[in-house]
Amino acid sequence: MIHDSDALYQRVRAAVAEQADACWKVATTLHADPEYAFDERRAAALLTGELRRAGFEVQEGVAGMPTAFVARSGTERPAVALLLEYDALPGLGHACGHHLIAAAGLGAALAARTALDDGTGSVLAVGTPAEEGGGGKALEVEAGVFDDIDAALMFHPGVYDWTRAPLTAQEQYRVAFHGRAAHPTGNPTEGVDALAALVELFNVLAALGRRLPRASHIQGIVTHGGEATNIVPALAEGRFGLRAATTGALDDLARQLATSAEGVALATGTTVTVQRAGVRYEHFRDSGPLSDRFAAHLDRAGIRLGPPADGVYLGSSDIGNVSARVPAIHPFVAIMDEDGSDHTPEFAEAGVSERARRVLRAATEALACTAVDVLRDPALRERAWRPYG
Repeated sequence: MIHDSDALYQRVRAAVAEQADACWKVATTLHADPEYAFDERRAAALLTGELRRAGFEVQEGVAGMPTAFVARSGTERPAVALLLEYDALPGLGHACGHHLIAAAGLGAALAARTALDDGTGSVLAVGTPAEEGGGGKALEVEAGVFDDIDAALMFHPGVYDWTRAPLTAQEQYRVAFHGRAAHPTGNPTEGVDALAALVELFNVLAALGRRLPRASHIQGIVTHGGEATNIVPALAEGRFGLRAATTGALDDLARQLATSAEGVALATGTTVTVQRAGVRYEHFRDSGPLSDRFAAHLDRAGIRLGPPADGVYLGSSDIGNVSARVPAIHPFVAIMDEDGSDHTPEFAEAGVSERARRVLRAATEALACTAVDVLRDPALRERAWRPYG
C-alpha cells in the first residue's frame, strides 16, 4: 500500500471511538421509531442532519425517491460508497437490523473521510430506502448513482458470522387470466372460467417445482378470484414470487412461468397476460478482495468471519443490483445465536442489546478501514474490479 497504514488506521479507529456513543444513539433512535418502505422521512432527516453537520454535501430526493440521499465528502475518484438502509418491517419494526446498518454506514463514512486530508478521493454515504421489497438500491443503480463509484460497502447484522451473503435473485409477476362470465346453472356452456385456469396454473407450477434446482422456487397467491359464487369468473389474477441462485437462472424461471401460463390458457380457452410486478433484485456478487479486507479488520475486534455454509441461501436484497455494477461487500455479523432468525420479534429485541452495540462499533471500524483501503490502495482496487472486466 502507498501510505503509512498503521497511522492512518489509528486515526480512523480513533474517529470511530470518538463517535461510538453518537452512532449508538442514532441506531436506537431509528429502532424506537420504525418507518416503512419509501416513507422513512424521519430516518432520512436524522441521517442527513448528522452528515450535514459533519460537513458532507447532501443531495436529497435521489432517483425520484423522497427518502433517498447521497452525501459526499471530496470531489473526485477514487470514490467509495457506504450504504445506509433504514426501512423497517411492518408489524415487526427493525427486525432485520437496518437501524444498525444505517448507523454503521454513517459512522464509517464520518471516520473514513479522515483519509481525505490530502484532497484525494471521495467518501459517499448513500441512503437507500425500501430494501424490504421496494428496491431503493435498484432504482439508484438505474439512475446512475453508482456510475462513478469504485466500491460499495455495507454490513448486515444476522445470526451468522459470514464473509459474504448468499443472496438469490428474485422478482414478482402478476398473472391475469381472462375468460367469459356466465351463470353456472342458467347457461354454463357459455362461460369460460378464468379462476379454473388460474387454479390449473398452480397445479402445473407444483409439478414444475419438483424438478427445479435447490435455490429456485415459485410461490404464488390468488389476488382476485371472481365477484360472486353464482357468476363464472371472467377475470382471475395471481401474484407469483420467483427466486433463483443467479439472475440468469431467474430469467429461465420467468420464461417457464410464462410458458406454463400460456399453455394453461390454450388448454382452457382463456387468454393470459404475464407482467413483472415491482423491481427485480439481482443475485449478490461478492468482491472477494474487499470482503477479505473487511474480515481482517473485523478480526481485530475478536470477531472471526468464515464462508457461508454450502447450499444455504438467505433470501434476496437489492444490494445484488449494486454488486452487478461495482465491487461490493455484504458480510453478515451475528448479533444473536444461530438458533434464532431475523424477521422475528426476538431479532428486533437483539438489535438493541449490548452485543448489538459491540457489533456496531466493530463493524463501523471495519467498514471505515476497508473504505480507506479502497481509497488509498490502487492494487486493491484493480483486484476488486477484475471480475467486472
